[in-house]
Amino acid sequence: MNIDFNKNKDGLVPVVIQDDRTLQVLMLGYMNEEALKKTEKDGIVTFFSRSKNRLWTKGEESGNFLTVKNISVDCDQDAILIKAIPTNVVCHTGSFSCFGEKESKGFLYELEDKINRRIDGKTEGSYTYSLFQRGINKVAQKVGEEAVELVIEAKDNNDDLFKNEAADLLYHFLILLKAKNFTLNDIEEILLSRNR
Repeated sequence: MNIDFNKNKDGLVPVVIQDDRTLQVLMLGYMNEEALKKTEKDGIVTFFSRSKNRLWTKGEESGNFLTVKNISVDCDQDAILIKAIPTNVVCHTGSFSCFGEKESKGFLYELEDKINRRIDGKTEGSYTYSLFQRGINKVAQKVGEEAVELVIEAKDNNDDLFKNEAADLLYHFLILLKAKNFTLNDIEEILLSRNR
């Protein structure tokens, strides 16, 4: 890993910390060469604190450490991206992230929010709301139909049809989760626990 620590006069490079599981940006810090070596050796993120003018391991006082999962360098070799698992909240304000409390988990979570808004808001004319109104049996039946259609397309060679059926299945699955009073996060937690 080649990093140009001499690009800036202070010998520091910016380091973006990203949650390894959700890809949410958690914080920005700075490292010098010594901080990077300590981070690689210990597997816990250590920065160079500009205010304290010394190495500073994130969590050394709070216990909210960042366990390193992956370190990569940008194309100019002057910035670092670290994917990490936070022990707890990351920001000194008590927020999960220094960029706000809301966890950004990608478009499927945005779609889940949109589905929830349409159902909770009883949006007239919405396919989502009308299907939900028909009850759990109809929602489950629709998920089953989409699953069968996906299997059929998997056996053929039309990639576009396969991808569209996969999207339909995911969409209807999110409606089913809502009908069962579960969330995508509930399912993700189960998958994460199995992965440990």
